Amino acid sequence: MSINKVRNSTEMPRRTRGRPRAFEPEAALDHARRVFLQKGFAAASLDDLAAATGLNRPSLYAAFGDKEQLYVLALRRYVGQLLAGLDAILAEEAPVAVRMKRVFEAAIRLYCAPPHHAGCMLVSTATTESPGRPVIAVASAELIAEFDRRFEKCFKRAIGAAELARKPAARTRAHMASALLHTLAVRARTGTPAAELAAIANAFIPAFCE
Repeated sequence: MSINKVRNSTEMPRRTRGRPRAFEPEAALDHARRVFLQKGFAAASLDDLAAATGLNRPSLYAAFGDKEQLYVLALRRYVGQLLAGLDAILAEEAPVAVRMKRVFEAAIRLYCAPPHHAGCMLVSTATTESPGRPVIAVASAELIAEFDRRFEKCFKRAIGAAELARKPAARTRAHMASALLHTLAVRARTGTPAAELAAIANAFIPAFCE
């Protein structure tokens, strides 16, 4: 299957016969995402996904394609929501260190949200499937790069305004910030308490905000 055939999360398919009248593609993707996040791609069965979305198997295929396409669509929608939240915090009028603290506080709340410490779909499930699934690998790499790009833009502005030193470079700082997000997600999924995650974040933020 060509990577180009995987639909973008903004390309919602048209309603076809057999779907519930109240069918909402975005809501269905959110429900599917919760299944993938809890069980992972491989363990999430079509029956699980059908039950979560309220669609039978034929309708599920008609709406989103195969399981891999559904996963990528759900992943892109999920990360798109995360990036929107990140953009909002980075656009605030506050010192860059304060904004970074708010970014990681928001991430920890998300990663540790009940009923499960699910972590991040991108870090916790997509990276697991990437070695054997090129479509997921490409989508994951693109989405990780979006976090890097936004952090780098923020740090470039702070360096240009003389709020931060010129070294480390903005790109290096961005990679450090993204890496912190990743480790927090992994630790959250293994049950690390939110307070401990916050302590880790607070210890690392000065490394890329001074």
